[in-house]
Amino acid sequence: MNFTTLLFVPGDSEKKQAKCASVGADITILDLEDSVALARKEDARQITAAALSGVLPQDITRFVRVNALDTGLTRDDLVAVLPAEPDGIVLPKCNGPEDVEALSDMLEALEPQGRKGKTAIIAIVTETAQGVLALSRGAAFEHPRLVGMMWGAEDLAADLGAATNHAGGVYTEPFRLARNLCLIAARAAGVTPIDAVYSDFRDLDGLDQQTKIALRDGFDAKAAIHPAQVEVIATAFRPDEKSIAWARAVEAAFADASAGVASLDGRMLDMPHLRTARKILSRIH
Repeated sequence: MNFTTLLFVPGDSEKKQAKCASVGADITILDLEDSVALARKEDARQITAAALSGVLPQDITRFVRVNALDTGLTRDDLVAVLPAEPDGIVLPKCNGPEDVEALSDMLEALEPQGRKGKTAIIAIVTETAQGVLALSRGAAFEHPRLVGMMWGAEDLAADLGAATNHAGGVYTEPFRLARNLCLIAARAAGVTPIDAVYSDFRDLDGLDQQTKIALRDGFDAKAAIHPAQVEVIATAFRPDEKSIAWARAVEAAFADASAGVASLDGRMLDMPHLRTARKILSRIH
């Protein structure tokens, strides 16, 4: 599954769900967790199920963020939305590979017959101290359903008792550690590393800068909380013509090479260059 932009949309807002259909995010995430008050959970399930069945076009990739496993609400969320056949489920407060497996078991039991094994999972993996520590087992997260690992700082700040997660626009050390471990663990698991949301949705320049840093460091995608953020993220991840030309030249050089090395403009190329080129070309859409 190839994606760079993910948009969270409140699960209990028909108006916002209808609007997101035309935004163009690679993945639309209907949220039953943080954006929905406890008293509105059941309403949100029904509104989200209806959106999956009709409001959202079938050509949109549609995920649902359920409530965390330790809330006792996850199964009810799945019972409500799985008949509408979402493309995937976002698991918040994932404390390790065992949580991914537990969610997969629930999906296997509740998926419609024609969807058995097809519902993907994105895990948010840094919202608890336990989850951050589990990232040291990066390759253990590998799972047939898992397509992405996302990091986030807000819930982790509460779990750590931190007064803030940033200073002067820069994440403080505990949160930089969590971010880096998410990136490394996702790569070890062979899934897409997803950068955290940028909470100041009015500051599009700041979002652009943070997205470019995420791309520089190796993230393949970034989540958004407002429709205006989607195009900023997409543009930042979209390679420019110079990068595309270089990547195509690298591929052509290896196509003509008889060994695992090639040359371009008098410089030697090896397999890491080819992997970088292919990653650049995968972002053209």
